[in-house]
Amino acid sequence: MTIDTGSGRNMTRDPRVQDVGKVRTTHLFDVVVDLNPQLDIGAGPYGRRILFGAAGGSFEGPRLRGEVVPGGGDWTLFRPDRAMTVDVRLTLRTHDDALIHMSYGGRWTVPPELRTDIADPIKSREIDPARYYFRTAPLFETGAAQYAWLNDIVCVGSGYLIKGGVAYKVSQIL
Repeated sequence: MTIDTGSGRNMTRDPRVQDVGKVRTTHLFDVVVDLNPQLDIGAGPYGRRILFGAAGGSFEGPRLRGEVVPGGGDWTLFRPDRAMTVDVRLTLRTHDDALIHMSYGGRWTVPPELRTDIADPIKSREIDPARYYFRTAPLFETGAAQYAWLNDIVCVGSGYLIKGGVAYKVSQIL
């Protein structure tokens, strides 16, 4: 099959490429992470590293609910181009006392016209999250039999700022 790239060049599609269907998702849970005061580690060779420590929080969805255990955090890297690289590790405790390790990387980019307001602790929480890009890719680990299915799934999260922390809408990729 020949594909018109729109640039005046045609490419041949690799015959090994298969249609695997559209990516579908289902809501897994919403999570709210309360944050401790930030710890500015400083500018290093890759950008400015800041630790946003988790002070607690909660999560709730159709199949699981509970609390965010204090002590995890986000070892954020603010790159020279002002994009933020997310590096989070959290422990979740379910309502029935199971422990789940949640880790995720991601990106947060803010358009130049929003950067002043995003830096303001009050105005930043009033900005519509659809105006910036804050996406993550959560993975889970647990030894709890009733939640073992979490060990085998991949998720996507959409983040946004809230008073006292950050929140995510997390969806399982089917």
